[in-house]
Amino acid sequence: MNPSLTTGLTLVAAATFSLAVNAKQLELKALFADPALSGQAPKSLSYSPDGSRVTYLKGKTTDANRLDLWQYQLKSRKHSLLVDSDTLFSGPEELSDEEKARRERLRLFASGIVSYSWSKDGKALLFPLNGDLYYYDLAKNKARKLTDTKEFETDAQISPKGRYVSFVREQNIYVLDLTSGKEQQLTTDGKGTVKNGMAEFVAQEEMARMTGYWWAPDDSKIAFTQFDDAAVPEVLRNEIYANEIKLYNQRYPYAGANNVSIKLGVVALSSAAVQWLDLGAEKDFYLPRVQWTQNPNQLTYQWQSRDQQKLELRMVDLTSAQQQVLLTEQNNTWLNLHDDLYFFKDKQRFIWASERDGFKHLYLYQFDGKAPLQLTSGQWVVNKIESVDEKNGVVYFTGRKDTVLENHLYRLNLNNQHIARLTTPGASHAVVVAKDGSGFLDSYSAVNSLPKVQLNDNTGKTLTVLEANELNPDHPLTPYWPELVQPRFGTLTAKDGQTLHYRVFEPKNLDKNKKHPVIVSVYGGPGAQRVTNSWSGKDLYFHYMAQRGYIVFQLDNRGSENRGKKFEDPIYKQLGVVEVEDQITGVEYLRTLPYVDSSRIGVYGHSYGGYMAIMAMFKAGDYFAAGVSGAPVTDWTLYDTHYTERYLGHPAQNAQGYLASSVFPYSDALKGDLLIYHGMADDNVLFSNSTKLFSDLQTKGKNFDMMTYPGSKHAMFGQQVQTHLHQTITNFFDRTLLNRGN
Repeated sequence: MNPSLTTGLTLVAAATFSLAVNAKQLELKALFADPALSGQAPKSLSYSPDGSRVTYLKGKTTDANRLDLWQYQLKSRKHSLLVDSDTLFSGPEELSDEEKARRERLRLFASGIVSYSWSKDGKALLFPLNGDLYYYDLAKNKARKLTDTKEFETDAQISPKGRYVSFVREQNIYVLDLTSGKEQQLTTDGKGTVKNGMAEFVAQEEMARMTGYWWAPDDSKIAFTQFDDAAVPEVLRNEIYANEIKLYNQRYPYAGANNVSIKLGVVALSSAAVQWLDLGAEKDFYLPRVQWTQNPNQLTYQWQSRDQQKLELRMVDLTSAQQQVLLTEQNNTWLNLHDDLYFFKDKQRFIWASERDGFKHLYLYQFDGKAPLQLTSGQWVVNKIESVDEKNGVVYFTGRKDTVLENHLYRLNLNNQHIARLTTPGASHAVVVAKDGSGFLDSYSAVNSLPKVQLNDNTGKTLTVLEANELNPDHPLTPYWPELVQPRFGTLTAKDGQTLHYRVFEPKNLDKNKKHPVIVSVYGGPGAQRVTNSWSGKDLYFHYMAQRGYIVFQLDNRGSENRGKKFEDPIYKQLGVVEVEDQITGVEYLRTLPYVDSSRIGVYGHSYGGYMAIMAMFKAGDYFAAGVSGAPVTDWTLYDTHYTERYLGHPAQNAQGYLASSVFPYSDALKGDLLIYHGMADDNVLFSNSTKLFSDLQTKGKNFDMMTYPGSKHAMFGQQVQTHLHQTITNFFDRTLLNRGN
């Protein structure tokens, strides 16, 4: 076991023992206060390319949401402030609508320096602030303001050779020569519905592609997408704020509707001439990924069919304009996208991840078309390629080889496919691996252990602790820690024989002779896993409710991620069926516990979890007495193409599946208590999802509660909003479950 991890847990135990006399129960207002109870862990950890330092973002002591840029120098073993955001701009930031939407997609809710990137030579850093760009030169120890315009610059990048900074301004691509300071506009036709170098709505929201342009490795040219969303349905959307109502004409690609038309071009810096690539005769497709090989004249892109059952990795030789298909993936349900594509410097090989055997694993390909070599295998998933050390023939990847409950870093030897785990069991790990494979940053936590950050060498040995996050008299969680409960984990069996993982938070001094109410906390949708051995600040609400006498139960139903395609596929073309079935399996288990009151079981979820809460109340009213639904999808024809059609297919081919997957055919069956809440400026799950349900329930004479939040987007960000929301949820469950019959 890692010595530092052992020490950390010992310190926690010691702090708990010594401070138990001052222990107190959680207060709701403290869950969302500043400073955060979980501690101030560094954000956006990164290695400098030369391995000399670690950089990160950290909130100010006076405002945890105002971020500055910090460094830890390995030689001196000292932390120091690199850039104080207030010295560059201290006023309230004026964000463009495009940047607001972009940050919502990235879940960036702070101010100050919210993101940064390194130059590849490790001599400088680039970051945006209040719509302008800053270039920090490490040798000069000074930040240089690169732009000073009323227009907003977004998606700034340093070119691979470090000679230029690129960005998007008013729907066109620009580059700035760092030596001369001269700007060059590379595209000029971006206006109206035509946008250059930008990612369309579904690319950002559903494909995890936040950019629309990519530098060639020699700085000579830029590949970019140009999309036109003129054919995408335009909806007049209200954003309701406390003092005003804003109207937006938003292009929203509802399921079954037109997507953007998209092109892929390459623009040369020397002439600004654009070479448009032939993407084929089919125009209704997706372009989820673009990536250069090590050859500046070879560009790859991923072509995905609209039904998402076929994906081709294509390579273009820009000199001859000839294309070849490097590989094809096909599936009779859907294909999950990923970023696990690595091209070797020998220009002969690449690594690709595939789920062709049912689990995501790594494969080594040759450009000459030989059969690929499977590098990893087994009934477990690779999560991500973290780094490739070509010199030593090593691939570093994260995955769940040891347990589905924990994410670990592994070292794969390319010569013999030997795999060694580098992180300590008993915790879940998020890592940043040095480019040269010399070490890695390890951010780890367990369900009963606060997040910590340490620097390890490439064998997993700890070199130094960067953030101990210890429970000491000054830590905000210290007085509450002794009263937190230890959740227990377990497994159940789904009707098709697959294993379901759950965890349950029970009152610390559980009276097994007394009947307790239960809240089933659910997400239930694809692309997420909630039952893990990791710390989450959101779990503190579960501890709070357990201290009030509730049991809180979580179960990852079929359709959840990190379990392989067999576990995901049962939801295909029928949402809200096996997910509810598995949650019922969880309730049936709860009913076997003598201290559970089966007549007082509630359900709560947000987003897909909000949809699940409604479906549970409508379809399983004999199991759930009360439900809270947050920002729910109620009609899948109101959600976007790429996400919805991935699981339900096209509405024209699965009309019955769409109807059966909506909540409306089942609303007559509502007999318990239901609370629905929604942000009134939500541009992801549109507010109309809830208003349509409000009207349906009112028409049918069904009573329900609702709470709306002016100005709130889908994530419901903000201390005041979160505090009020959770007080509302608590009051609702107290009334309908805790105090019912008392």
